[in-house]
Amino acid sequence: MESRIAIIDGAMGTTIRTYGMKEADIRGERFRDAKKDLLNNGDLFSLTQPEMISDIHRRFLDAGADIIETNTFGATTISQSEFFVDDPREHGGRKDPEFYQKIIDDVSLRSLAQEINVRSAEQCREWADRVANATGRQRFVAGAIGPLTVSLSNSPDADDPGFRVVTFDQVKQAYAEQVRALIAGGSDLLLVETIFDSLNAKAALVAIREVFDEDGLTALGKELPIMISAAVGRGGETMISAQTTEALWNAVEHAKPLSVGLNCSLGPDLMYPFLEELGAKANAAISAYPNAGLPNPLSETGFDLGPEDMARYLGSFADGGLINIAGGCCGNTPEHIAAIAKALEGKAPRQIGLIEVAA
Repeated sequence: MESRIAIIDGAMGTTIRTYGMKEADIRGERFRDAKKDLLNNGDLFSLTQPEMISDIHRRFLDAGADIIETNTFGATTISQSEFFVDDPREHGGRKDPEFYQKIIDDVSLRSLAQEINVRSAEQCREWADRVANATGRQRFVAGAIGPLTVSLSNSPDADDPGFRVVTFDQVKQAYAEQVRALIAGGSDLLLVETIFDSLNAKAALVAIREVFDEDGLTALGKELPIMISAAVGRGGETMISAQTTEALWNAVEHAKPLSVGLNCSLGPDLMYPFLEELGAKANAAISAYPNAGLPNPLSETGFDLGPEDMARYLGSFADGGLINIAGGCCGNTPEHIAAIAKALEGKAPRQIGLIEVAA
């Protein structure tokens, strides 16, 4: 990142969609009798269609990605429970900390989440190393840690604003189990991404720190670098906790991340000033991997912007001296990443470490 802009991959879900997978494909034999539809549980494809997931990793690497993400955006007990546990609200109950404690303690869910994380990281590791050996350019595996399906910042009950469906410790435990599995599978980096709720992200960062300390990685000097990436709305605030980019940086600076940045969101056209604001405050590398515009069900990828559009926008970020890492989120296929990589070739990265942090 000191010599050039690093390229991160694109959207796993969007690219899976181009393979035409059906419900039967994600179930396979193993999940044939699952009671709920599983097709939107894309992380499961790492177990039931590993050849497809590996092919997607290969294609992003061939497109020029230096960093590929594990297929683990929802690979926690909490997120997986949406697909495998009956919703108590359908029977007059509610989701609350007591419900989620049962989820956290569920042996089968914990085993499934661990397996998804380990296998996905192993698949990434295999192809990152294959392509690195073939090209002579090292590639890196980012263990993807997504935002969860619950919020620590907001109450879902308008009549009880103090109510939370989960506790901080429950979220932290779910993340800690994911972190351990991602490390076991061979990740080089840990990526806390698509942050809608900053308090959820704080739980993930505390979990990472505790895993490093408790598992002896800190003492051995083997802590993994951390990447942090938030999703913001039109005003530049995180979409649930409503933190500005400056407030987000103040909240996560203690983790000493390798990079901080923005992904997902509304697309690249509105992202420029928020990257500028973040870069003015942060003494870490800056990343940007936006959606390919707004969702559009009539477009081939489900999003408005094509490869040449994303290349133009990300090129403008580079020309403005804003970024060290670039790629794409929802709607970005390997073709998008190839166009971005080509557009950024030879462009100087943002200079890192120019801001002195007060002691």
